[in-house]
Amino acid sequence: MTVTSPTALDLQQAAKDHLWMHFTRMGGFETADVPIIVRGDGCYLEDSNGKRYLDALAGLFSVNIGYSFGEEIGQAALEQMRELPFYTNWSYAHPRAIELAAEIASLAPGDLNRVFFCSGGSEAVESAWKLARQYYLARGEKQILGLVTPGARAGAQEPEVVHDAIVAAAQPMPRRYKAIGRHIAYHGTTLGALSINGIPAIRTPFEPLLAEVRHVSNTNRYHRPAKETEAEFTGFLLAELEQAILAMGPDTVCLVHMEPVQNAGGCFTPPAGYWQGVREICDRYDILLSADEVITAFGRLGHWFGSERYDIRPDIVTMAKGLSSSYAAIGGVIATDKVMEPFLGATSMFSHGITFGGHPVMTAIALKNIEIMKRERIVEGVRENEQAFRNTLAQLLDLPIVGDLRGTGYFYALELVKDKDTRETFSDEECERLLRGYLSNALFDAGLICRADDRGDPVLQISPPLVAGQAEFDEIVGILGEVLAEAATLMR
Repeated sequence: MTVTSPTALDLQQAAKDHLWMHFTRMGGFETADVPIIVRGDGCYLEDSNGKRYLDALAGLFSVNIGYSFGEEIGQAALEQMRELPFYTNWSYAHPRAIELAAEIASLAPGDLNRVFFCSGGSEAVESAWKLARQYYLARGEKQILGLVTPGARAGAQEPEVVHDAIVAAAQPMPRRYKAIGRHIAYHGTTLGALSINGIPAIRTPFEPLLAEVRHVSNTNRYHRPAKETEAEFTGFLLAELEQAILAMGPDTVCLVHMEPVQNAGGCFTPPAGYWQGVREICDRYDILLSADEVITAFGRLGHWFGSERYDIRPDIVTMAKGLSSSYAAIGGVIATDKVMEPFLGATSMFSHGITFGGHPVMTAIALKNIEIMKRERIVEGVRENEQAFRNTLAQLLDLPIVGDLRGTGYFYALELVKDKDTRETFSDEECERLLRGYLSNALFDAGLICRADDRGDPVLQISPPLVAGQAEFDEIVGILGEVLAEAATLMR
């Protein structure tokens, strides 16, 4: 019997012929090679040509423990595969989902005690909005169950004589279904999550979108009036949020959904008093406050949850990415006891589910990730190193093209400007030439992976694995300094 060896696949050609990459201009690879990453360790990656790169974006703000724990996490996955490769959370539970839910509840602030698992960040945001919409119905249904038809207390079988009143009570009007997000904010790509997105370029191709969503100002202070105090800025933001609620109709709004530190646009941190004011407004109008922590949870800001750092006290938290350090596809929603309570009735049910939500292997990997983070003091390390990271990045403010440095923890952005004195930004054509025509390729060629983005004003986003230290900080700034100095010359 003759055995023939399989023909080796030409990865480069196969990538061009068959792989459809996400948010990628595929036409750019007609003449250029597709970057093929084959190996990772610590904060570094290696491509198919043997070239190494410092990953200053942690994948997509997500490989929190870096790339060196594959064997340990793989062993946890293997053991779970042997024991139970799959079962569902649809009316059933299994040990790893239970253990992970309990672990997350122990790490989350306040009474965020109930965890609903899904497969990723977009699904988490989608689930949060659906939960908020059904929460008010479930709460109303509980009141409806208390209605008694004539004679019912005595057990009499009398004809129903208040049918219209019962039906009216069973359909509380107006329905709460609307949501509020912020301008330039990114919350995912599924249709519901996309509707909450505040980035027009991503929304426009898929319009009309879902139910009414309004977007209010984000917390970017860089282009605010120079004499405006922080308190005045906070007051402006909160007044605008309340006005949006009133304009939409407070009884129709179910969700305010915001990131502790907004990613898109470049790491916008909140001014003093902002989150306390948002919480008070949501309480006043009986609206659920949802913190999008798909990026900011699991150490990115130096705490297990960004909500803890800023005392947000959300009703709902969405999570993904750092939950498994992206060693597995898993996300989830955490809800407070208050949000869960209406769903605990004998006939109540959250009418939502995902096949792979709470997958045994994915939850086993997430549990091992959290174990590693605790053992290696990853979260504490971010707090200990964040000032050194910021101080190192601040050296780049000496460059004429760098206008602002903002962020916290291991989550920063540099805003690039045409004129530092006036803070004038680049035109669309100039951004195209600067970011995609030069910076993206120049940084990659220099061995640094970070994001050059212009969803809003042009920024470079820097968010390395949480295991990075001073050596990596210095390397990031060394490469950025050389490339940005050349960019400033190019754009004169």
